Amino acid sequence: MLATAESCTGGGVSQAITDIAGSTGWFDCGFVTYSNASKSELLDVPAALIAQFGSVSEEVAGKMAEGALASSTADVALSTTGIAGPTGAVPGKPVGTVCFGWARGDSTFTERLVFQGDRQSVREQAVAHALRGLLRFIE
Repeated sequence: MLATAESCTGGGVSQAITDIAGSTGWFDCGFVTYSNASKSELLDVPAALIAQFGSVSEEVAGKMAEGALASSTADVALSTTGIAGPTGAVPGKPVGTVCFGWARGDSTFTERLVFQGDRQSVREQAVAHALRGLLRFIE
């Protein structure tokens, strides 16, 4: 069973999954935690971690995935958090920066990528990468 925790993709990963007939057999739930408060309240991401590293960080992405796992009946979870644009860039984190997390059991893997393109393109690339990463993670 899979759970998702999404920020910048706004539920796009969950939509891609539920577009597949039969996904009810392996998709438990999705959390869209766009605000920092919702990341903390729904996924138990420590506010201090967000303050230290920023909401767009591998550290937060990892905790989001772990939180989705702990808050669901899933066996594996993935997360996305990023800056889709056109604004929001900060030093060291340009528009297009997306951090990903994948968690199962005691194992968590994170990754940070920078995608090119407009807001929609960044979000679409992030959804595709999150799902490809999931397949690699569960192999």
